Amino acid sequence: MAFISVFEVIGPNMVGPSSSHTAGAASIARLAWRMLHNKVKSVHFTLYGSFARTYQGHGTDRALLGGMMGFKTDDVRIRDSFEIAEKEGIEFSFSANTIETDVHPNTVDMEIEDITGRKLTVRGESIGGGKVRLTRINGVKVLFTGEYHSLIVVHKDHPGVIANVTTVLSKCKVNIAYLRVYRENKGGIAYMIIESDEEITPNTVEEIEKNGFVKDTMLIRR
Repeated sequence: MAFISVFEVIGPNMVGPSSSHTAGAASIARLAWRMLHNKVKSVHFTLYGSFARTYQGHGTDRALLGGMMGFKTDDVRIRDSFEIAEKEGIEFSFSANTIETDVHPNTVDMEIEDITGRKLTVRGESIGGGKVRLTRINGVKVLFTGEYHSLIVVHKDHPGVIANVTTVLSKCKVNIAYLRVYRENKGGIAYMIIESDEEITPNTVEEIEKNGFVKDTMLIRR
């Protein structure tokens, strides 16, 4: 079936019926992709609101899948993302949730598995003009835009973990722009999201991972 070229690109955004449905969709998925350590094996997208109603006609599905393969919003390969994903052996599927309405109009849940079997679930929202935010990671409510150099530290909610992480960052000359902590419950798993002015190096992350309460890290460069 021929594809209407809503992905003709000028500058950083896709030209199409809605930057929220094309550029925003690609940015959400690419931000989730940047959180992974390895290549994607499979992904299921659940769409809500206007995403659910128009995702095929506006090319949101192709944009999401392209972003999940690391394509930027101005990458013309997005229009062929289905075919490219199939050649790469990536399993993908889409479903529309029109029952749940208490969500942002342009919301998508992504259930991702990488080639090592590691699983990650992420909820993202396209908030207009190509801007996006992630609002859930593995079911935990967060707020994350990916506009800075960022590090997500998954850790047990335990006294001293935050102090240890900030001490390591200080020793490594990393200036913290924002630091937010979200948790499942008291004493459970917490997500520390650090956004910094400077790039955080893998060596710095290794120092942070020496803390016995740190379960996982996700280094996200701008």
